[in-house]
Amino acid sequence: MSLLDQLGSMLSGADSNNPSASVLSTLLEQSGGVSGLIEKFQQGGLGEVAQSWISNGQNLPISADQVQQVLGSDTVAAVAQKLGVDPQQAASHISELLPKAVDGITPNGELPTSDSLLASGMEMLKGKLFG
Repeated sequence: MSLLDQLGSMLSGADSNNPSASVLSTLLEQSGGVSGLIEKFQQGGLGEVAQSWISNGQNLPISADQVQQVLGSDTVAAVAQKLGVDPQQAASHISELLPKAVDGITPNGELPTSDSLLASGMEMLKGKLFG
């Protein structure tokens, strides 16, 4: 299954009532792709947590406060604006979405080899789902 197929499977059924695709797209754009996102968590002292999302084992949880700390207020504010909620609610949504999304993008326990392919796939999905 290609990376684009995996993204499609992960986000199937997403529509304007399910903004997860938009949130994930924003996070990837703001972070420099999946590897950039994971690197932010490693630099923020949560490398073990982020690695659990990639590995084939149990995903470790992350709190809204940890999301805010690692991603920063600008990224969380951008997501909040897209969702039409306050930043704390956005951070909470991200804390629920991120472990599942990264796990879905890395089904073989490895980061995708091409973040540009991932970004292209997200843009394609975003256009089809929200366009």
